[in-house]
Amino acid sequence: MRQFTWFNAVSLTFGFAFLYIPMIILVVYSFNESRLVTVWAGFSTKWYGELLQDKAFLQAAWVTLKVATISSTIATILGTMAAFVLVRGGRFFGRTLFSGMVYAPLVMPEVITGLSLLLLFISIGLDRGVTTIVLAHATFSMCFVSVVVSSRMVTFDKSLEEAAMDLGCTPWDAFRSVTLPIIAPAVISGWLLAFTLSLDDLVIASFTSGPAATTLPIKIFSAVRLGVSPEINALSTIIIALVTIGVLTASISTKRAIVRKKRDEQMAQQ
Repeated sequence: MRQFTWFNAVSLTFGFAFLYIPMIILVVYSFNESRLVTVWAGFSTKWYGELLQDKAFLQAAWVTLKVATISSTIATILGTMAAFVLVRGGRFFGRTLFSGMVYAPLVMPEVITGLSLLLLFISIGLDRGVTTIVLAHATFSMCFVSVVVSSRMVTFDKSLEEAAMDLGCTPWDAFRSVTLPIIAPAVISGWLLAFTLSLDDLVIASFTSGPAATTLPIKIFSAVRLGVSPEINALSTIIIALVTIGVLTASISTKRAIVRKKRDEQMAQQ
């Protein structure tokens, strides 16, 4: 076991400070009375009230959540299917091309992806809006889901499926009753990753969105170009709070599941 040295302590301190001090400053100034974000004029929560009355921000937040939910669901379904083909499909004509097309968005610059999708939508006459953003986000996030699910299916024991089919299950019933519950954590992780990527995307959404569909990152970026406002600080603080609650909830749930599993194993041994 390595000893915890002063060098490690200093490195961790500077690392965490670099990451979290800007967030702390943002949270503090979201409660600033003054509209000038660099001048502290006292504690106030009025900017949160004004944010809740800003229809433009609320509409952008609703569009973002709707796009993220739909696109991540589509990406999860297609990514899981692609992972199943890559892992279980064996050798088939065009496998190399298929795998390359699945993994290409991982290394493709977002500007190129957004521009190519924009040209595609224009060529087929599809008006830009929520539908085009959903299709674009599902396209680039599907590969991330495929990677996550593939890594789980590589270590999957196929004998479990074979045992289920020996007991009378059809291939679909075996997949639904045996395979899917076992790979469910990877599928859920892929969905959450796709959801996060969609929430955070700015570049691709800038190419594929229209006047009637503005996502929250685009709205924030457009507002920041004119100067940081207290409403943006308040919105960012709410997002940080939601992320913190989600992370803490997931950590507590995981820890409880591990403790419960260890307790069940000890009881089974006794």
